[in-house]
Amino acid sequence: MATRPPITHCLSKHFGNAVRQFREGKGWSQELLAEQADLNRSYIGELERGQAIASLMTLEKLATAFGVSMSHLLSHTERIAMSNNANTFELTSIAC
Repeated sequence: MATRPPITHCLSKHFGNAVRQFREGKGWSQELLAEQADLNRSYIGELERGQAIASLMTLEKLATAFGVSMSHLLSHTERIAMSNNANTFELTSIAC
C-alpha cells in the first residue's frame, strides 16, 4: 500500500495551485505578481510548485495583490483540495 505525502506537502501544493490560478486569471506573469505583492519572483515560483510554505504575511500580500480577502484565497485552496480528493476517490473506485 502506497504511503500518502505529508499533509503540509499536499496543502502547499493546493495553495500553490490556487495562487497560480489567481495569477493566470489576472493574466499576470510571476514577475508581475511578485512586484504587486512585494515578493521575490523565484519565491512565487516555489509557492506555485508547492516547494515553499507561505506565512500569514505572504498570504496577506498575495490576497491584497489579487484584490481578494485572505479567507477567499484560502477557501479557493480548500476547494482545490476537495476537488483533488474527489478525483482521487473516483480513480480509486474505477480501479477496483
